[in-house]
Amino acid sequence: MIQTGLDLLVHENLALVRGKRVGLVTHPAAVLPDLTSALDALLDAGVRVTALFGPEHGFDGSAADGAAIGDATHPRTGLPVHSLYGATKEPTATMLANVDALVFDMQDVGARFYTFISTLFYVLRGAAAAPRQVIVLDRPNPINGAQIEGGLVAAGLASFIGIVPIPIRHGLTCGELARYIVSEFAWRVELTVVAMRGWRRALWYDETGLPWLPLSPGMPKLDTAIVYPGMCLIEGTNLSEGRGTALPFEIVGAPWLDGHALAQSLNALQLPGARFRPIHFTPTASKHAGQVCRGVQIHVTDRHALRPVETGLHVIAACRAQAPERFEFLPSSWEGAPPHFDLLTGDARIRAGLARGEPVNELIAEWDDIEKQFATRREKYLLYA
Repeated sequence: MIQTGLDLLVHENLALVRGKRVGLVTHPAAVLPDLTSALDALLDAGVRVTALFGPEHGFDGSAADGAAIGDATHPRTGLPVHSLYGATKEPTATMLANVDALVFDMQDVGARFYTFISTLFYVLRGAAAAPRQVIVLDRPNPINGAQIEGGLVAAGLASFIGIVPIPIRHGLTCGELARYIVSEFAWRVELTVVAMRGWRRALWYDETGLPWLPLSPGMPKLDTAIVYPGMCLIEGTNLSEGRGTALPFEIVGAPWLDGHALAQSLNALQLPGARFRPIHFTPTASKHAGQVCRGVQIHVTDRHALRPVETGLHVIAACRAQAPERFEFLPSSWEGAPPHFDLLTGDARIRAGLARGEPVNELIAEWDDIEKQFATRREKYLLYA
């Protein structure tokens, strides 16, 4: 079993926080192997925690996606809980008044638009302005750190779901991302990364020996994370991505689709690592809540061969081709204009091309070069082989 940054901090590196007032940025999935939370692990080790900070979904991880979260008081410890997904996404001078160092410990998904890395971005930027030290306790990239997929974020499309100029599937850990961000944005931050021990880039989360905890209401298991970099793109359409069911991001559908025909058309493409079966489902929340949706479930047959982002685009293209008069891209996002799909992909040309019925392979033809260039660019920030 590998050892995370939290494990190594509390058992071997307490000198990093000794005598400091610590602000902890974390969520419920950040635990020791015995399921002790990051907060309790620090308190048990005698660390002086003076403030807590919560990302999207809140410090307790219970809020729905996109729901604004207010400040609170931690019920058990009485510590202030500052929201970084409400009135502000960046820690303010007032929030940091009683903090010497910010400790960041969150389990990420490995996709650019999962907002925990955006919170990392703003924590680093706020710490640079304060200034304050930042200590990142590293954790695995659950979908491995070897594979890269997708384009970058075009000018004018930076948002909270695409704040860092990296491919959709970036293959970095939070510690490596912190190093990348500080250097690429030229911020003056006292950054310390407590690297993992024993993690290798080729490992998937279920090969680490660590317990998996739901990262948010829509990210219940590793199977979800594996397809998420592509199936999340469905959020930018009027299709259901399975929110309000037990299989978020593993299913897609709408009341007006034919699931059997959809499965046939997708399986005919012989997409590597994926098979599709027809499915009926009724979401209890989000798009088409309370309506029977017909669509498909994606089954991963070879996660090493799967290209989830490309696969997600093929799913959307097939749904549009079946019912072009009913299919729509959402005109805006939680952040307002431009369309949510553009913020997810980082490239408005992909939405425009899909709307014209252009082949997916032509729309992503430049990705191969982008992925290779990023693999070279990220090399100096890597902490693991």
